[in-house]
Amino acid sequence: MEYVNPEGIREDGRRPLEMRHLHAEIGTVARADGSAVFEMGNTKVIAAVYGPREVQNRSQQLNDQALVRCEYTMPNFSTGDRMRKPKGDRRSTEISLVIRQTMEACILTHLMPRSQIDIFVQVLSADGGTRSACINAATLALADAGIPMRDLVTSCSAGYLNSTPLLDLSYFEDSAGGPDVTVGILPKLDKVTLLQMDARLPIDIFENVVQLATEGCKAVANYIHEVLLENTKQLEYRRGL
Repeated sequence: MEYVNPEGIREDGRRPLEMRHLHAEIGTVARADGSAVFEMGNTKVIAAVYGPREVQNRSQQLNDQALVRCEYTMPNFSTGDRMRKPKGDRRSTEISLVIRQTMEACILTHLMPRSQIDIFVQVLSADGGTRSACINAATLALADAGIPMRDLVTSCSAGYLNSTPLLDLSYFEDSAGGPDVTVGILPKLDKVTLLQMDARLPIDIFENVVQLATEGCKAVANYIHEVLLENTKQLEYRRGL
């Protein structure tokens, strides 16, 4: 199957190195301490953060840092899949762990000992890149909650189809079965916090695809900074500053 036509156009009209449209909103869940919706093309995710607050299960309390918990869900309506997924299915558990570990790399947990931070992420519409969209939504929600962080962590994917590196895969491209890489970075610190690949690639191609995904992460970081800056301006305007 052809994923890039002879004119260099993908099935959704993008160039190989072009990202999907990004859109984000902050403060979308009224009762949460921080929340955000993040869209990458037709993939839409909502994240809510509660905390730091008292640890609910004292046996899990950490005396030198905050306990970070994460719950990821993808309801059937987000994909149109009529098959019922069992609660706590293996994929949801794995993605919850990935998001939690990625967020722990940026949260200054040592500043909030004996407390708990809960991150809830739900996919509203899935069209590829859900893992990255979840991380980006969680980052915005943490920032909205005022959780102290080393840096904003951002994520993007890239793949390799028909001998062509592709940035920010759609579901159509992701389901082709070709190699794809999901990367998460701390852009200001220039550190990688997440690197997942589901197929083998020659080292030179692998490096190119990872670099492409990293550039996507940086583009997401620039967009998130714009969203936070605009949100700050709106808050100042409301307060008459």
